[in-house]
Amino acid sequence: MAKSTVEVLIEGGTATPGPPLGPALGPFGINMMQVVEEINKKTADFSGMKVPVKVTIDAATKEFEIEIGTPPTTALIMDELGIEKASQDPGLEKIADLSIDQSLKVARMKFDSLLANDYKHAVKEIMGTCVSMGITVDGKDPREAQKIVDAGEYDDILVETE
Repeated sequence: MAKSTVEVLIEGGTATPGPPLGPALGPFGINMMQVVEEINKKTADFSGMKVPVKVTIDAATKEFEIEIGTPPTTALIMDELGIEKASQDPGLEKIADLSIDQSLKVARMKFDSLLANDYKHAVKEIMGTCVSMGITVDGKDPREAQKIVDAGEYDDILVETE
């Protein structure tokens, strides 16, 4: 029999055998607690956020594979800063300030789905998102912060991470 895929949206780190997982996976007869434990382990960093989860089941062998998506970059930034929503007018209204360490943390969470091939460029992508959200980076316009990253000022933090 072919593999089946179930896609659900789960609160990070708090999956349970109940809905939405239980009803979706029940008919396959796999060990639900193993699935829940693995999902919770993989989504622990995203606690408090909805995370897309894809469970691929081989019905013949009862083996499963779990793929965790990541929340949108904007959601990760807002969670890191503890804000509810981005600026209505990002060109004029700056609503928060993201430190370089916080932008690196978001870049680590999102790294697999970013186009960057190292953390220096991943952090620059995160800073680019800050432009459209009305968020400064280390007290500066995100575009200025990107130039500073290019100049190598944060290399000690960004290069040792790789």
